Parts: sequence; structure tokens; C-alpha cells
Amino acid sequence: MPPSVGERLRAAGIRLPPPPRPAGTYSPVVLSGGLAYVSGQIVTEGGAVVRPGLVDRDVPADAARDLARRATLQALSALEAGLGSLDRVRRVVRVVVYVASSPGFDRQHEVANGATELLVQLFGEEGRPARAAVGVAGLPLHAPVEVECLVATE
Repeated sequence: MPPSVGERLRAAGIRLPPPPRPAGTYSPVVLSGGLAYVSGQIVTEGGAVVRPGLVDRDVPADAARDLARRATLQALSALEAGLGSLDRVRRVVRVVVYVASSPGFDRQHEVANGATELLVQLFGEEGRPARAAVGVAGLPLHAPVEVECLVATE
């Protein structure tokens, strides 16, 4: 029997952050018809955005890639709280990575790899989603990266 997602997290030395608390009128996770929709997640510490600003101008692309990974861990924490266990995830269907980009920055796909590489590491090929990497002018609280996802559940 393959290791569970929790076992893979422990083996990789990864701890999920606390589940997010909504900062507005929305739910971190909505379950409907065998799908879990995870609201966009940004990386914060102590109530403040980590590395605020635009990618390329204020935040190096490699740092943004790590933030995409960390935002994905935040999304997984939301999923775990909503589902009771990440072992209920059957397939990561879609991931959207929004990158607050400085003018001319065209490597959003490299930033997005921080999210999807983690999902493949934890879920194997079932973690390889359809993906969009979207450059935007700005994100909430000046976050450089936001990650949302859709997963199929049991």
C-alpha cells in the first residue's frame, strides 16, 4: 500500500501551517458534488504578507516560486480542515497561480512550478493538475503570489 499524504508530508519534513481563517465573506473550502474548491491562498506570517510587492521588481522569481509552494501548503491545510483528512483527495484537478508581476515579467509559469511540483511530490501523478499561471497587476494585501485549487474527493 502506498504511503498516505500525511506520511509523505512527515517523510519530507513538511508541517502544514494552521488552517486559514477567512478575512472576508467567503469560505476557505467549499465541498460540492465530489469536488473541493479551495479559495485563493496567500502566504502570511504574524498577520502580515510575506515578501509583499511585484515579482521581478520587488520579489525575485525564485522567492516567488517558494511562496507558491508555501501558498499551496496553506491550501492543503484548508483542505485538511474541510475534509478531515488529505487522504480523501483523489485527484488534484486544477490549480491557478496568480503572480503579481512587474511590467515585462513573463516567467509566471516558473513561479507556478513551486505549487505543482509540491502537489506531484505529495500525490504522485494524481497531483499533476491542469494549471493556469496568470500574471496580474496586483493581489490582496500586496501579496506577490496567490494559489487556488480544485480537487476531486471521495
